[in-house]
Amino acid sequence: MLANHPAIDMYPVHRVPASRPFIWLGEGWRDMHHHRGASYAYGALVTGLGMLILAYSRHPLYLAATTAAFLMVGPLIAAGLCELSRCRDHGESTSFAASLQGLRSNRGNLLAFAGVLLFLALAWFTLCALFLYVKTGSVGPAIGDTVWGDVMTHLSSAQVAAYMLAFALLCLVVYAVSVVTVPMIIDRHVDVGTAIRMSLRVTEKDFPAMLVWAGLILFLVLFGFATWLLGMIVILPLLGHATWHAYRDTVEEA
Repeated sequence: MLANHPAIDMYPVHRVPASRPFIWLGEGWRDMHHHRGASYAYGALVTGLGMLILAYSRHPLYLAATTAAFLMVGPLIAAGLCELSRCRDHGESTSFAASLQGLRSNRGNLLAFAGVLLFLALAWFTLCALFLYVKTGSVGPAIGDTVWGDVMTHLSSAQVAAYMLAFALLCLVVYAVSVVTVPMIIDRHVDVGTAIRMSLRVTEKDFPAMLVWAGLILFLVLFGFATWLLGMIVILPLLGHATWHAYRDTVEEA
């Protein structure tokens, strides 16, 4: 159980049914169509970064670097989408330029959260690399052997298993600390520590719904990769808007 913290006692967690994530997606879809231009612009930005990851996926070190870059940029993209949804909820006029106001107003906390995600990514990849080095004497094939070839033919089964395990654990930790972190920062201007603790608290209190939500996110992201990232132009803004509604449903007003 998570220990109570004075800063988050002000924000009770509302329990929601396990089916609620489907409602969040529906609300996110409506938000996305209400802000078509801005939403698709954010989707295109993230898709471009994703294509960079695919372009440099021939070596584990390239993949680690580009994944870390994605985790740094991700909260800023999510903040813009959550700001669009927040403005719609409050009946305010919105545009891509206006959505950047949420980033400017909460720049310090958003960058701090991006730094937390970067630290988590580097910690996991470092531990994985150390494990591989101790067990196999190498963290991966030589970069020169994989730039023009298939990296999978140069990786041992132990290396593949270790990197997949490390990435899965990283995804679980990142998910738990980010469920409502960005929308809380945007909406209530809380510090990054309070927002992360609230995300962990929501994950614990609404575990069945959070499990379904994680499954939906995984399914949609895998579908986006199956379309060579073209589907991400729609999927990423959809998830960003839906995250706002997940926050609004689970974190009650003080």
